[in-house]
Amino acid sequence: MNTQARRPELSLDDLARKSCAELEALYRGGSLPASLRAVDGKLTGRMLAVRGLGSGPLAKGLRKLAASRAFVWGGKSFEAESDRAGRGINRVQAPGVLGRQNLFPFTTLFAASAIDGKPAIVLDYAHPENPPYIRAIHDEIREVAPGLYLGPAMWKTAKGPRTVLWFALDTGKR
Repeated sequence: MNTQARRPELSLDDLARKSCAELEALYRGGSLPASLRAVDGKLTGRMLAVRGLGSGPLAKGLRKLAASRAFVWGGKSFEAESDRAGRGINRVQAPGVLGRQNLFPFTTLFAASAIDGKPAIVLDYAHPENPPYIRAIHDEIREVAPGLYLGPAMWKTAKGPRTVLWFALDTGKR
């Protein structure tokens, strides 16, 4: 499925400097691995940009926090069950409060993107053990540089999923 030419190197820090519009453009140009096994393991995650915050002081502060060890979301862990289906979990860390925990399981599959209808790796949180507010999340990712995956975190509404924020996962920082 990887139909695009090799992309230039990008890092989590490079992505964190981009606006929501720039991240969406990168995402639309992203590609998919041939197998979900490409994302197996503990991927380092970063929240990049929140829709509606722009580039003001609040957005800058939030991006700085997201890049620090104090940020509660550490990334996602993936385990492919086949080339086309798998599962995963979010890694959360809050030393002194929650410690390190794996929360909010999801299944993974190749499916149409809610952004543009093209193939994406979709993370489905519709599991009975997840609270309703987590089941209302729609995440999807595409590779935008070797080993670097970008995606929107969306909220499911009656009119369809709406992007809340952008995040990235880095396979090189497992």
